[in-house]
Amino acid sequence: MKFILKWLCSAAALLAVAYLYAGVQVTSFQGALIAAAVLGVLNTLVRPLLVLLTLPVTVVTLGLFLFVINALMFWAAASLVSGLNVSGFGAALIGSLIYSVLQLAIEFVLARLLFDK
Repeated sequence: MKFILKWLCSAAALLAVAYLYAGVQVTSFQGALIAAAVLGVLNTLVRPLLVLLTLPVTVVTLGLFLFVINALMFWAAASLVSGLNVSGFGAALIGSLIYSVLQLAIEFVLARLLFDK
């Protein structure tokens, strides 16, 4: 149940990103659901490998290169899903930052709702 709730909230967060920033477009809630699932898979499988491979650059930039990796994951999801469109790398960077902040808020709220019983 928690997984489905988080997935639905992630899709809503993608819709919010599209509403807040014009560089990201989501065609429908169904497209947002698919894009949220693809983003989850990419962040689970590909992102750790990229973080490991770019560790020297990440250390030299004091962790700022992680923003680039997040933007690449967001951009890759947009290229894989037809319901999510990102106008360029800059839009992917800003969209991934907004999405990350929304995901942080979702995690906080879900932790409060589901575990404070």
